[in-house]
Amino acid sequence: MNNKVTIIGAGSVGATVAYTLVTTGSVAEIVLIDVNEAKAQGEAMDIRQATPYLSPVKIYCGTYEDMAGSDIVIVTSGVGRKPGQSRIDLTQTNVNILKSIAPNIVKHAPDAIYLFVANPVDVLTYVFCKLTGVPKNRVIGTGTTLDSIRLRTRLSELYSVNQKQVHAYVLGEHGDSSFVAWSTADISGIPLSVYESTITEKDALTVSPYDRAEVEEYVKKSGGKIIAGKGATFYGVAACVAQIVNCIYSSAYTILPVSTVLEGEYGISDVALSTLCAIGNEGIVTTLTPKLSDEEVEKMRASAEVLKGVIAQLDLN
Repeated sequence: MNNKVTIIGAGSVGATVAYTLVTTGSVAEIVLIDVNEAKAQGEAMDIRQATPYLSPVKIYCGTYEDMAGSDIVIVTSGVGRKPGQSRIDLTQTNVNILKSIAPNIVKHAPDAIYLFVANPVDVLTYVFCKLTGVPKNRVIGTGTTLDSIRLRTRLSELYSVNQKQVHAYVLGEHGDSSFVAWSTADISGIPLSVYESTITEKDALTVSPYDRAEVEEYVKKSGGKIIAGKGATFYGVAACVAQIVNCIYSSAYTILPVSTVLEGEYGISDVALSTLCAIGNEGIVTTLTPKLSDEEVEKMRASAEVLKGVIAQLDLN
């Protein structure tokens, strides 16, 4: 691989993704593309001047032609919801943006892995597959990766343990119909349902009482709270994108909850949403279907129906 990444969209998310990738040292070349060329040039220059203290990455503002040879194309371009705008109207707007740029993306980087960050990420992931015919293993949506690290952060606070030792996932839509797969959650391999009973010195590790519904509400409302406070969310999603990119460049497969077009998993087909996936140089190597409770399976299917309902109202021609 060339360790070359193109980022389409140099707004807060795209620029933060670029900066985060530079800090990881896994990328050799980054192309920033944006309709606002001056913005992309400014972001590229600002980040490039930080490289002496970070990683020696070549980063510059470019055109679609400069995408040639990219291993990964990250799509962050899209607009946020305006006051009074319906979810369907917003979705159609961003689908139209995708329809306008998809031909150039595939033309100039035909062998790349395409990573979607813009929202609604599940719908855009699905639409890109349908519009271009690119094999689904090379089309990845960040999906519930962000929701899942928000969940892990909250559980680490409640259980007073290192965030990296909490393994818990949000699955389904990256949106209101998502759900926490509590039946699979654990701390260092110990299921959450029995974790507290395994602590021998009860005063050594403090476990705060909590309600699962409140935790799920925390995860779903985090984005809105951050936007209310600072206008946008970008650090968390940039960390997710960097993690996915590092997984693609890694020699070992990594399992993450990302959005992909399903083909029968949990009885769901012809829609993109998040399940666990093994990621490597080929993109998504395989999906995984860990055993969920009957209630969780129904939530997964309900989430799929929500997304199908949105897609059915869109003009994809």
